[in-house]
Amino acid sequence: MITKNIELAIQVLNEDNLVAIPTETVYGLAGNAFSESAVHQIFELKNRPLHNPLIVHIHSIDYLSKVAKEIPDKAYQLAKAFWPGPLTLVLNKKDTIPDVVSAQKNTVAVRVPNHPLLLELLANIDFPIAAPSANPFGSISPTSAMHVANYFGDELEIILDGGECEKGIESTIIGFDGEDPVLYRMGSISIEDIKKEIGDLQLITKNDINPEAPGMLSKHYAPKTKMYLTNHVHELIQNFNHQKIGVLLFEKNLSEQHIKHQEILSATGNLNEAAKNLYAAMHRLDHSNLDIIVAERLPDIGLGKTINDKLERASKKE
Repeated sequence: MITKNIELAIQVLNEDNLVAIPTETVYGLAGNAFSESAVHQIFELKNRPLHNPLIVHIHSIDYLSKVAKEIPDKAYQLAKAFWPGPLTLVLNKKDTIPDVVSAQKNTVAVRVPNHPLLLELLANIDFPIAAPSANPFGSISPTSAMHVANYFGDELEIILDGGECEKGIESTIIGFDGEDPVLYRMGSISIEDIKKEIGDLQLITKNDINPEAPGMLSKHYAPKTKMYLTNHVHELIQNFNHQKIGVLLFEKNLSEQHIKHQEILSATGNLNEAAKNLYAAMHRLDHSNLDIIVAERLPDIGLGKTINDKLERASKKE
């Protein structure tokens, strides 16, 4: 059921069941982070591998010491700069966090989301929530309540409707090697903005065997329709002119007659707008009965880097 009733969502969470929740990034599949039973339900419903850790959502920076310990100064610096917001920190975890949440690691991924409905919910429960994206594992992330409903239908008792997600792509994830910051996942905060706060950082954004954080697997965010990523959309689609083609473009339409469906991420070339529109556009393309989707690589600056990273993973062949 899609609803705006927070009290109902709180009741379901208190019963150790799952609720889909809105965030400013993407919709999440949420359960009590202190409950192994609830967390196992998340993995089972998503069909998510147990070696891929979850993100724990808390109400405020004041709660951080209840789930993490030995917190580096730069982590606090980032939290003060970007929380509430689309930044996740990977920190040494306290024993209050079950090992299943962290994929048996001694760290926990944690953030303070910036969505009024979710912050109100978090302020009225006695536990943090674990919440990966509310989609089957590896699929396109959901940015509306209807995306979640299309994925899970009656398998979820409650989908808390907070409108379309403001950012539209996942949080940026930063961990630490001692005191040195490491970027594990590109997200809604650009690398450039992170560097303005804390200086240089190491990039380790792919790990298929033992990921330190969500979003590090090589293939992810993928439509069911075969997808290609290219700098040269016009040239590539000539190879498929007898097939039903959809194209995902940054700011300009193409005039080819044999294109069945086109999506423009930002007619004004705005990377923030493109990020917000990315997954919704991918959902529409994936539901357009196409043979292939051809996506245009964006300028490799700011959030363009993040969008390109998502598209690379979405188009990676098995």
